[in-house]
Amino acid sequence: MGLVGTILLVVLLIVALGLIVGYNTLVTLRNRAKNAWAQIDVQLKRRHDLIPNLVEVAKKYIQHERETLEAVIKARSQAVSVNADDFQERVRAENFLTQTLRSLFAVVERYPNLKADAQMMKLHEELVSTENKIAFARQFYNDEVTLYNTKTELFPYNIVAGMFNFTKLPLFEAGEEDRKEVRVQF
Repeated sequence: MGLVGTILLVVLLIVALGLIVGYNTLVTLRNRAKNAWAQIDVQLKRRHDLIPNLVEVAKKYIQHERETLEAVIKARSQAVSVNADDFQERVRAENFLTQTLRSLFAVVERYPNLKADAQMMKLHEELVSTENKIAFARQFYNDEVTLYNTKTELFPYNIVAGMFNFTKLPLFEAGEEDRKEVRVQF
């Protein structure tokens, strides 16, 4: 093997090593983003589980606010039934559920007996805690997705991304209602 052959072999090894490192980096980042989404999913499931209890407690006090309660139940049902693989629809359904919960809490504010109910206070605390966890998990997910998406666009990772079909992942963006400042107090 001559000098040219050795140089060619070294170049091929460097390219192969670059492809391997690039591929492994993108797989790692994509899996971290998927894991971050799974963390959001866990908190969303917890929120879905809390809502029926919240509605049941509220029903005792606010019989004539049936429309608000039914909207919350419908929004929860839609959020639970959305195809887990349809990311955009899932985000839309969760944002709608957040809006209906806000309207429920606005109604609760008008009922002092409901606000003072021990079970309602406990459910509210659990829901607030869950919402905080969702917000943290959403931020973590968006950070991981941004890192992954950035790598898929940077040279030489963009070559590897194109060769092995690494596509951009969507961010979990807030809906218009989520962008407004909201205060929920009991």
